[in-house]
Amino acid sequence: MEWPCRYSWWHLGIVFFVHWAAGDLGNKAKSCEAVRQVYNAKGFSLNGVPQSEISGEHLRICPQGYTCCTSDMEENFANISKMEFENSLRQFSLSVQDQLFAQTRNFDRYFQDLLNKSEQILLETFPAQYGELYTQNDGQIFKNLYIELRQYYRGPAVNLEEALTEFWSHLLERVFKSQNSQYTFSYEYMDCLAKQYDKLKPFGDIPREMKLKATRAFIAARSFVQGLGAAADIVRKVTQVPMSRECIREVMKLMYCPLCRGHSNIKLCDNYCWNVMRGCLANQADLDPEWRNLVESLLLVAGKFNGVTGVENIVGTIHTKISEAITHMQENKEVITNKVFKSCGNPKKGNKGPKTEERKRKGKAAPEDKYTVPSMDNLVSDVKVKLTEIQDYWVSLPNIFCSEKVIAGPGNEDKCWNGMARARYMPERMGSGLANQINNPEIDVDITKPDMTIRQQIMQLKIMTNRLRNAYNGNDVDFQDTSDDISGSGSGDGCTDGVCVRTASRDSTVFHTETHVVIKEKSPGSNGNLNSWNLLLLVSALLVAQFARW
Repeated sequence: MEWPCRYSWWHLGIVFFVHWAAGDLGNKAKSCEAVRQVYNAKGFSLNGVPQSEISGEHLRICPQGYTCCTSDMEENFANISKMEFENSLRQFSLSVQDQLFAQTRNFDRYFQDLLNKSEQILLETFPAQYGELYTQNDGQIFKNLYIELRQYYRGPAVNLEEALTEFWSHLLERVFKSQNSQYTFSYEYMDCLAKQYDKLKPFGDIPREMKLKATRAFIAARSFVQGLGAAADIVRKVTQVPMSRECIREVMKLMYCPLCRGHSNIKLCDNYCWNVMRGCLANQADLDPEWRNLVESLLLVAGKFNGVTGVENIVGTIHTKISEAITHMQENKEVITNKVFKSCGNPKKGNKGPKTEERKRKGKAAPEDKYTVPSMDNLVSDVKVKLTEIQDYWVSLPNIFCSEKVIAGPGNEDKCWNGMARARYMPERMGSGLANQINNPEIDVDITKPDMTIRQQIMQLKIMTNRLRNAYNGNDVDFQDTSDDISGSGSGDGCTDGVCVRTASRDSTVFHTETHVVIKEKSPGSNGNLNSWNLLLLVSALLVAQFARW
């Protein structure tokens, strides 16, 4: 009859000792008011939310000590942390995309404006300058040239050298007929005239110079605009890559587990935050080398836009070169005509006589002051600043989350959240990129399975960089739309619907790296021996009490 009594007093003593060890004898459990406020602010109901700390054996992500979070709260916080993480990445991405798209629009409008102004001057001044030479077919020969130039600027459908060669051939025919309007020329005669082009050089060195400079200018212009657009599109596609399950867990632990443990104002340990983010963003960081190559190539091409031989001067003065070419042929009319007659024979005279007014016309370009376009200096300066700012974009992504606002900083290494408790974080900071995550203490990253979407975008960066380097050297390249989706799957490790959490193990044991606090909670067994059972109960109570202090 004494055994139950002795057992009751012994059990009561253990309970007393547990409260004493926990330091809360005679005190209530810690309040969960701070957690309740945050939880409610996130839009969740407070029904079922603890008023004070409860035991945390039910937790799957956060440390299983005393907690203010239920299973539902942990799941909701995990979903919220996933959404907030992705929204932060998306907002930062949109900012970079907006910068790149703005630069794309600015340069595209500028190049188009240069071309439009040049055509406008030609269409307004050539009728008065060249009369019948222009008015034949309403100047269609000149309009067609600008159509070809625009199509070439837009893509690979046009061979610019062929288009220019055809233009000069047609212009030779048109000017020759205009200068010798008293004659009638057959198709065979015009064919003979065309064959004399290289010997005659009717327009001097202007066609060769224009072909060389205009081709280089248009290659540089279109490659630059397409390069900016490709960069923006790559940022967009990479931002859509889903988070891995492991990342969802660790971001939750980083952002909300401190709150569940009652640390409402605690800051994160510096290296802890960086290790989580570099693990989560390891694939994205692998874009860095090729991204830098692309930015450097864009800057090189942008350097070709200014100056006498730059894109601005070449594209904006096409009409002037055409006018100079016509003038050259007019000034050398007699020499050219005699050579043609000698090689192709004397043509038949027609009913029309030579027009004196046509002979008096000289191909001088009209004043262009009212058609001037703004200098490109400001555009180039601005894009250089913007591109330099985003050059380290992919390796700087952890800064979005590990800023000075959330990092404990020097002097507070022992008072920050290390993923398990308010204590020092021992591991070193991991490097950027997938290969550097092999020993990441926070996230288990499989470095043998890179994300395929990101690998495809790395290839797009290489392709675009190669095109820009060719363009810088004046080499024509076949352009394809790099914004087209490439078939292929992503990493397959995302979780877009609901929250992904790892199932608790059979023995309810949670393991972490040895540099953290290690929590092992095993259900006590019973072997029928009272003293052994009491001893085990006492040890368990001490562990629980110590954990409550953490």
